[in-house]
Amino acid sequence: MIGLRQRSELVNPLVFFFIIVTLFALALGAHEETLRQSAPAVIWVAALLASTLSLDTMFHPDLDDGCLEQFLLSHQSLTIIVVAKIMAHWLLTSAPLIVAALFLGLMVYLPQNAMFPLLATLLLGTPVLSLVGAILVALTVGLRGSGILLTLLILPLYIPVLIFSVATVDNAAKGLAITGELYFLGAILVLAATLAPLATTSSLRIRLG
Repeated sequence: MIGLRQRSELVNPLVFFFIIVTLFALALGAHEETLRQSAPAVIWVAALLASTLSLDTMFHPDLDDGCLEQFLLSHQSLTIIVVAKIMAHWLLTSAPLIVAALFLGLMVYLPQNAMFPLLATLLLGTPVLSLVGAILVALTVGLRGSGILLTLLILPLYIPVLIFSVATVDNAAKGLAITGELYFLGAILVLAATLAPLATTSSLRIRLG
């Protein structure tokens, strides 16, 4: 896979994730209670930004080497190709972040009873980031300065996932029920998985048609 050959594209989001969490921890100080209260927001904001950092690589390499046009002209289903690209992006960028988040949770004193909810929100939320991000990447592929435009367009769409994920982990740390938040995240994931591949395919056809 291209992502495995280009190791920097794989490592950059992970390093960025570590840097953000570490800087937050240093800025908030060594007070354990302060870090514990801020831990869910710190980890999720860092994961969101790290995932956004790598979105631009989803289709741009294929555009540069001409593969994207070949995908459009081939007899293979473009939707299946898009789904494969989104899955590859999630596996190469978000999956390592999920593993790293469990270790960084200990660094910011996240309570043990909040570790599983953190894992659950990341497993439900990070695929949404890749699915929704793919739509806007397809809409902006090939545009000059698309990186900044993509960031401005996509961050507002990530806010619901961020709010409910942070609320889930925070409630779990306080011993409160989290079922409603997890159901909401699951519903967002199902909706994104149903509509995003079709919307991304249409966006690519509009941009390159």
